[in-house]
Amino acid sequence: MKVRSSGLQALIGAILIISMSCTAFAGEIQRQLSAESTIEQILRRGALRVGMSTFVPWAMKDKTGKLVGFEIDVATRLAQDMGVKVEFLPTKWAGIIPALLTGKFDVIIGGMGILPNRNLKVNFSIPYDYTGMSMVANKKVAAGFGSIADFNRPDVTISARLGSTAATAAKRFVPKAQHRFFDDESQAYQEVLNGNAHALVGSAPTPAFYALKHPEKLFLPLKEAFTKEPIGFAVRKGDFDMLNFLDNWIRFAEADGWLKQRKHFWFETKDWESMIN
Repeated sequence: MKVRSSGLQALIGAILIISMSCTAFAGEIQRQLSAESTIEQILRRGALRVGMSTFVPWAMKDKTGKLVGFEIDVATRLAQDMGVKVEFLPTKWAGIIPALLTGKFDVIIGGMGILPNRNLKVNFSIPYDYTGMSMVANKKVAAGFGSIADFNRPDVTISARLGSTAATAAKRFVPKAQHRFFDDESQAYQEVLNGNAHALVGSAPTPAFYALKHPEKLFLPLKEAFTKEPIGFAVRKGDFDMLNFLDNWIRFAEADGWLKQRKHFWFETKDWESMIN
C-alpha cells in the first residue's frame, strides 16, 4: 500500500509541476503578445500612425494644406483618447492594405468598406459608419439616363477609383459598360466633367457634392445610393488587443453622440465648404 501511495503522490507532484510550468509558459506568452501588440507600440512611440487616402469629405486638404474631413476628425479623436499624437500617412488606395501589412502604419482609417475579400487579409473593427454607392453623370453625354440599366451598355463609359469598393460596384452593377479606373479620385471625376466618361460610381455623398459644385455639367441620375456597406477600421491580423480597443472606442464614441455629430457636420451640411473653396 505504501508503494502505491508513494507512486500516487509522485504522480500528483509531477502533474502539479507540469501544470505550474504550463501556467508560467502561458503567462510568458501572454506578456510577449502584450508587449508586441500594436497598442503597446503606439503608446511607447507616443503616436498613432494612420493610413488614409483623400476622399471628399472623408479626408481632404483645406486652403492652408491641412488635412480636414470626417476621417481626420475620427482619427484625431481616437489618438487623443489614447493619449498620443496622430500621424497621417497618405497612401494610394490601391496599395493601402499592402502598406498596412508591411507595418507602414498602425491602422487604416479611410472610409474602407468591410468586404469579405479584404477581411481575408486584414481584421476589421465593428462598423463606425455606413455608406453606399451612388452615381454622378455628365449632363451632355448621359442626357436622359435615369437608371442603372441605362448605364449598363457597351457604349457607356464608367469611371471610378482604382481598388475601391466603387470599382467593385461598377463591375458588378454595370458589367457591360466600359470601365476606366484611376489611382486619384479627382482624375475619375475629371473624366466625367470632360465628357470622356458618362458617369462615375463613388461613395455617397461625394457624387452629390460634385453635382452641386458643377451644376452646369453634372447631375445625379439616381435618387439614392444603390448599395449599402459598413465602414470599419482595418488592422493587421492577430492583433486582438488593438481590435478590442477599437471596437470599444467606437461603442463609446457612438454612445456619447460624437460620431453622429461629426457625421452630421461633414455629410449633412455644407458648413465646411468654405474651408476648402
